[in-house]
Amino acid sequence: MESARIAAELERRLGWLPPTAARATVGWVFLESGWGKLHDLDGVVKFFAGLGIPAPQLQAPFVAGTELVGGALLLLGLATRLASPLLMGVMAVALLTALREQIHSLSDLFALSEFTYLVLLSGLAVFGAGPLSLDGWLYQRLAARDVPGAAIPCAPVGARIRRNDR
Repeated sequence: MESARIAAELERRLGWLPPTAARATVGWVFLESGWGKLHDLDGVVKFFAGLGIPAPQLQAPFVAGTELVGGALLLLGLATRLASPLLMGVMAVALLTALREQIHSLSDLFALSEFTYLVLLSGLAVFGAGPLSLDGWLYQRLAARDVPGAAIPCAPVGARIRRNDR
């Protein structure tokens, strides 16, 4: 059982690192990508039109804004469980449209950075932003209030909140 104790201690000390690294990496990529798209909307509209994406003049600013705001939210660790699925949708559409011709096998799919972002985002959507985030800070503040029956969407998975339900 010594290995279980060591694993638990590692998780206690370093559990903040994986979600923080995932948020910083993916958040920066999307923030930068959204910023670039917003500053070249005409080019993005033409690119989307060439892919056959419907209403490219509406989709381009929507995607650019989603990437910019979603990336900023991930960097801050704020509303992570809301931002992650939105960005997952952007990546799914990219894989199904712009990158579809490059995917002939699982190896091709796994080699794409967009798929890696999709996987990282799914982890953030399920497990949350981690303790080193605004979501983590909000969770601590809301949990301390001990409000009976209150839902805390920024709570970590498996969080045990002592409530004084009367």
